[in-house]
Formats: sequence, structure tokens, C-alpha cells
Amino acid sequence: MAKGRASSTSQNSASASASAATAKTTDGRMVLRVRTSQQMKNPAGNKSKMTPKKKKKSSKIDAFKPKKPPTAFFYFLEDFRKEFQEKNPDIKTMRDIGKACGERWKTMTYEEKVQYYDIATEKRAEFDRAMAEYMKRKERGEYQDYEDDSDFDN
Repeated sequence: MAKGRASSTSQNSASASASAATAKTTDGRMVLRVRTSQQMKNPAGNKSKMTPKKKKKSSKIDAFKPKKPPTAFFYFLEDFRKEFQEKNPDIKTMRDIGKACGERWKTMTYEEKVQYYDIATEKRAEFDRAMAEYMKRKERGEYQDYEDDSDFDN
């Protein structure tokens, strides 16, 4: 008995980060197998090193590219926020204001939302025109000079 205890305690102390897994042998007996931390990271049992995840390259931000306009909801949010803060000066968190705004937007009829959709479509048309102009200039290579000259390289 003492011999069995000594071997089990030595296994526990030898691998503090190991995990136990049970498996059945061909004759039906249960066998306790100890998994090392490497086996837990790589459960398929491959002995090769695990490949690290590749980092995504961040795309360069083009300073000349037009910014997308907000949606109709955001134009409504501007108006609603002003009204809501006047009526409820004790509520300061954007979370509470956003929840109230979302609930109000859901209950509004299409006729009430039309004014915000009109603003959004006007802004979207302006964005589309600016984007078309931007693409023409980019194709002509007008922005190449600005990209090559960088004060940050010095």
C-alpha cells in the first residue's frame, strides 16, 4: 500500500500543470494517463510545434478618403439626446440615453422617421459624389506625392 501511495504522490508533484485523463484498455480496464501541458495545448497529439497565429497587417489609413456619413438613426440620436437631457438632467450615462433612444426609435412610425432618412440620403449622396471624385484623383495619381513624402520617416 505504501509503495502505491508513494508512486501516486510522485506523479502529482512531478507535473503540477498536468491533467489526468482516463482511457479504457483492450481488456476493459480503466487506466489513468497523465497529460502534460504541451499535450493539453495540442490535443491532436502532434509532436510538431504549434504554429502561432498570424497577425493581420493593419491597412494604412488614407487621409484623403471621404468619411462615410452617419445613418438616419444617428441623426435622430443627436436630436433625441438634447431633448432627453433637458427632460432628465439626472441621467448622465450614454448607456441609459442610448437605451432610451433605441426604444423610442423602435416605436416611431415611418412617417416620423422620414425626416432623418431624408437627411441621411442627402449626406449619402454627397459622400458618393466625394468618393467618385476621390477615386478619379487616385487613379490619376494625385495622392502619390503625399504618400511618398512623410515627415515621420526622418
